[in-house]
Formats: sequence, structure tokens, C-alpha cells
Amino acid sequence: MVDVADKAETVRIATAEGHVKMAAETLDLIREGNAKKGDVIGTARLAGIMAAKRTADLIPLCHPLMLTKITVEIEEDVALPGLRVTATVKLTGKTGVEMEALTAVSVACLTIYDMAKAVDKAMEIGGVRLLEKSGGKSGDFRHPEAK
Repeated sequence: MVDVADKAETVRIATAEGHVKMAAETLDLIREGNAKKGDVIGTARLAGIMAAKRTADLIPLCHPLMLTKITVEIEEDVALPGLRVTATVKLTGKTGVEMEALTAVSVACLTIYDMAKAVDKAMEIGGVRLLEKSGGKSGDFRHPEAK
């Protein structure tokens, strides 16, 4: 693990995104709340939040962090068709939260897949990327294609 003892504590925020592409009928099923496993969007949101908090347990060499904010937003995108997932993570500390945001998005997408796979095994998870981050020695970053 990288030694961050001499780094200054700063406010650090990271936002990541990803999506699950699915059949239009699968999106309808999720929207109507008729998935056999229950509330897909609510469960995926909670799974993403829990995953962000457990990132250091999942990714070797990540620091365990005291996160102060985690949001996971899941929105329909009829153009895919499917669901877009965005996660934002924040803390005041000595290391960034990019991995926590990316982990939240990844696990939320996996949860959507798990809960709908009985009706649509052809779903695709994609577009997982860091949109932006701020704070720390390396400064701010915004993905060139971020909206």
C-alpha cells in the first residue's frame, strides 16, 4: 500500500458512471416493479453504497477509508435501452475516492444484472468509467466526454 502519512487532508470527491443495456421488455419489467427478485433499482442502489464502503476489502492495496458521503443514482435510458448508474463518493482525507466510486457503480450494475438475468441473459454491462474527481495533490480531473 502507498504511504500517505505525509499527504495533506483535503476534501476529495469522485464520480463514476456505468450502464446496463437490456431488452426494452426487461426495462419495462423493472420499471413496473415486476421482477421476481423485487425492487431492482432500490436493491442495486443499496448494493452500490455497501460496495463503496467495502472497497478496501475487495481491491488489494486500497486504503480503508472513512467515507462521509455516498450517492448512487440509477436512471432509465430508453436510448440504450437500459439503466445508467452514477455514483459519487466524498471524504476529507489523505487519499482519493475514485476506486470507491468505480466499485459502487460496478456492483450496482452487477446487482441489476443478477436481479433481471432470469428474463434477459443477454444484458450487457458497460461504460464503467471515472467521470470526475477533485482534491488531492494530482488536482482535478474531468473525463473529456463527461456531460
